[in-house]
Amino acid sequence: MGADTVRAEVLPDQKLEAVRTLRAEFGSLAMVGDGVNDAPALAASSVEVATGVAGTDVALETADVALMTDDLSKLPFLMRLGRQSVRVIRQNIAFSLVIKAVAIAAVFPGWLTLWLAVLGDMGASVLVTLNGMRLLKARE
Repeated sequence: MGADTVRAEVLPDQKLEAVRTLRAEFGSLAMVGDGVNDAPALAASSVEVATGVAGTDVALETADVALMTDDLSKLPFLMRLGRQSVRVIRQNIAFSLVIKAVAIAAVFPGWLTLWLAVLGDMGASVLVTLNGMRLLKARE
């Protein structure tokens, strides 16, 4: 999954039309912009990315993602980190649901005491947090 089509140096009135055309053709579209002229086109895209340092407030408010630098070479890292984050979130949800299901199943035969329930809940919270912290190791 990469950038197949790039359009640069497009006039402000042509940006929105280009975004609409590309989105109709491809279905999903990411747009990178930094100024007021980009805000309508950013809003029409699937994923809006604003560059932070030179970006205006309007572009930063419109965008889904704001880069703190004007370095567009960070976009592949951003895409990888986003995919990895979704994977970790799904793992955490699945793990939490399994722990809750086991706890509910242990209630009926009387195996789950209050202390075991608290320990299981706190343990699940710690493990989910530690699993999420793996994202801190993500490097460019």
